Amino acid sequence: MSADHGWPGSTAQHEAAERRQAARTLLSCPVLTSHRQPDELAVVRRHATALRSMFARLLGYHLIVETSFARLVKTPPGADSPLRTVRRGDSPLFTPHTYALFSLSCAALLTPGTGEWLLISSLVEQVRADAVTAGVELRDTPADNRRLVQAVGLLIDWGVLTETDGSLSAWNERREEGVLQIHRPLLPHVLPRPLRNVVSLADLAEPMPAGAVPEPRRSLRRRLVENPLVRREDLPEDERDVLSRERSELTRLLEEHFGLLLEVRAEGALAYDTEGTLSDVVYPGPGTVRQAALLLTDALTDLVRPTGDSSDLVAPWDTVRSELDDLAARHARAWASAFIADPDRLQKEVVALLESMSLARSLPEGLALHPAAARYRPEPHAQPTRAAQRLAGTYRNAAGEAPCDALFTESLLGEAL
Repeated sequence: MSADHGWPGSTAQHEAAERRQAARTLLSCPVLTSHRQPDELAVVRRHATALRSMFARLLGYHLIVETSFARLVKTPPGADSPLRTVRRGDSPLFTPHTYALFSLSCAALLTPGTGEWLLISSLVEQVRADAVTAGVELRDTPADNRRLVQAVGLLIDWGVLTETDGSLSAWNERREEGVLQIHRPLLPHVLPRPLRNVVSLADLAEPMPAGAVPEPRRSLRRRLVENPLVRREDLPEDERDVLSRERSELTRLLEEHFGLLLEVRAEGALAYDTEGTLSDVVYPGPGTVRQAALLLTDALTDLVRPTGDSSDLVAPWDTVRSELDDLAARHARAWASAFIADPDRLQKEVVALLESMSLARSLPEGLALHPAAARYRPEPHAQPTRAAQRLAGTYRNAAGEAPCDALFTESLLGEAL
């Protein structure tokens, strides 16, 4: 046998692993630039043809790959998808006002005559002028300036803008001038489709050409890739049928192309990431909001039980507030003072985090916890089952991550089908 026998198989496996890693990179970071992620972009460009075909066929996504950037245009989420509001670092969640300022910032960069470099003060001046025309309130106050900095900062995070001299934070804190470089080739692709084809806001968010028929296999794959948990009762009948009849093929596709492991239970399904690197949302994890959410779900699971036909645990809003107030009092020294001083903000952000993870829903009567929330309950004195040992440290998915040093109870989650 020659020394190179078996190389074709090894090469094919290497190529498949590279494509899978490139797909995972694009899912977690849909905008790659040569300036910010040169190595990742190089791998995407190497497999561009196969990746374009795979994303279009499996998920209905459109992949744009150019010399200096790659942009994965995802299908807009449906009305029943978890709401995931943009957040930059530890700054507050984007508000409707922040989104409006982000849109105005994009429009300002597209203003005729704008060159490749732009002063921060010139961009701010253009945004303020356009805000007046658009009827968007933008005062020269610390609160409004922080939201404007958040909006422009998101464009920097995405690589649309680059700070070349000075910084946005220095402008915000001391009004020090700075220079921004505009990534012209990428800028038109920030929106999901060219503006020349958009007549209304509905056109901008339209997920597929008019008259196209949704494909249940593709839409189910999208749900599993994008959401940390897919509730069975939220699935249309045709997607439930695909989940039941074609689970083996679905499992193979998700693992082969994205490195996700499918788990199906009575209450729903999830595709979790054993590496814990696919998501930009870490849960549980550090920080006041994540710690409060974890402790709140643990407390509420002890206090309430399922009611009616639903397996959800519904905690009245006064119980939610009472438990959060108690937790804040007990952890006042460790948690951020801004949340201790503002219980409404703490509750709002904790609930938003749990909803983004599909672990809870806000109802008029209270907060409904999905049984999967019990997976995150630490039981330091319990003897773990083999299943719990396997899941501890591996219950990670496309929008969350479980801690490796905790054991999880399975008592409230239905048996695997």
